[in-house]
Amino acid sequence: MITVPVFDIQGKEVEQMKIDEAVLGGKVKPALLKQALVMYHANKRQGTVATKSRGMVAGSTRKLYKQKGTGNARMGPIRTPTRRGGGVTFAKTNRDFRQDMPKKQRRLARDSAVLAKLQSEDVVVVNQLAFESPKTKNFARILQNLKIDRSCLVAIEEYNASLYKSVRNIPRVDSLPVVQLNAGDICTRKKLLFTKAALEKLLHNSVAEKPAEN
Repeated sequence: MITVPVFDIQGKEVEQMKIDEAVLGGKVKPALLKQALVMYHANKRQGTVATKSRGMVAGSTRKLYKQKGTGNARMGPIRTPTRRGGGVTFAKTNRDFRQDMPKKQRRLARDSAVLAKLQSEDVVVVNQLAFESPKTKNFARILQNLKIDRSCLVAIEEYNASLYKSVRNIPRVDSLPVVQLNAGDICTRKKLLFTKAALEKLLHNSVAEKPAEN
């Protein structure tokens, strides 16, 4: 069992939570995390870079001058890649770099990433985050009270517009509803901040998604 303290927004410990590692897979799976991270970064690539090949460049296909007898080096058409303004050799074209993983593997990778953060004591749990109106200064003060001064991912129970707007202007800090958590976003941030309700929802969903043993 892993014991995690629960703080209030002032940074004072108010209670403790006990988390069973078996709910999150029992152990960290490095190979699965690696596969999930490769997919995460590959899916962020746009793949829209393109250059013109010799077939795309405007110009005649006629040979500039005859092969022999001129005293000059042999020369092909004006669109040849060896001439200025010609096409590009091995021109780049639009590519789709996207990768995919089965849903169960993505969930296992997410749980493994959360477990890794728990084991390294990089998970912070706060009893609640309530914002009636967006206020970046207030959320920055909460991070300071919780001693979070590195990159951080804030996991909340469900989307909250005021909280999202309070977080978005803070560098290296992002927020996601717990149902959208993924291994890539978790592993690319140093700290993982959960509301108590969000962590309970994640653990409940992990138990529900776990296949029944025969």
